[in-house]
Amino acid sequence: MDEHEEQFEQDGADAGTGDAGTGVGQRLLSERERQGLSRQDIRDRTKIPERHLISIEEGDLASLPGRTYAIGFVRSYARELQLDEEAMVEQARAELGAAAPPPPPRSVQHMEPGDPARIPSAKLAWGVLALLLVIAVLGFFFWRSWFLPAAELPPLTDETQNAPAAAGAATPGGAATPAATQAPRGPVVFTATIDGVWVRFYDGSGDRLYESLMNQGDSFTIPADAENPQIWTGRPDALSITIGGRDVPPLAEEDRVIRDVPVSAGALGARGPGPGLPSAPGSQDTTR
Repeated sequence: MDEHEEQFEQDGADAGTGDAGTGVGQRLLSERERQGLSRQDIRDRTKIPERHLISIEEGDLASLPGRTYAIGFVRSYARELQLDEEAMVEQARAELGAAAPPPPPRSVQHMEPGDPARIPSAKLAWGVLALLLVIAVLGFFFWRSWFLPAAELPPLTDETQNAPAAAGAATPGGAATPAATQAPRGPVVFTATIDGVWVRFYDGSGDRLYESLMNQGDSFTIPADAENPQIWTGRPDALSITIGGRDVPPLAEEDRVIRDVPVSAGALGARGPGPGLPSAPGSQDTTR
């Protein structure tokens, strides 16, 4: 084991001690400078915004968008510098845990059984009942506004070309041929609508097609020859989708982790109306 690796293991053993010189940010900064790389070089290679790189190198992991992004950024940074990713991630987790504020002390009140102070008044009971009733009414209207509008969204398939075609065209034998609707066809393009969207595309054999931390405006086109292309991401709501240049609903409306979801034009076009995952055997999604 050379001197660099011994120092790396010693730094890993000191993680979470509060010594700024052995923190994840200081180690990444020192290694970047040792390799003669600028912060812009790391930004261009990892797609991590420069303001987040500054926070990491200053040891301010708590200021990043969230714990998941902080861990992902540290992993990408360490991988680019060819450091031990797992050791760096473990140290980052330790630093994030040390930075979390301690829970507030709980006050304990000692009351004798039958103490009137422990018995809620009738006014308080009626107030709680009224609050529950208001919550129930608001919940009902929220449920209607959340679920029912999806049934009114237009389908992904094209409208029938015209009324005579819908009724059927006459064939030489006198039979009518119903008009066929066409699902969207053409290149499938995913575009990030915000900064810092991690995504991985791969085919049915697990071979990676594309993996990156996409910034706003970055896009990826599914290769036409990819067999059963699938996606893995934690922000499906931040990825807009077009098929042959036509906008289609996103895979989800909230941030959650999805994995092994098919993203071919056929799979996306076969979805029901509104945002949602393609229903295909073997696809799964996992809430965060």
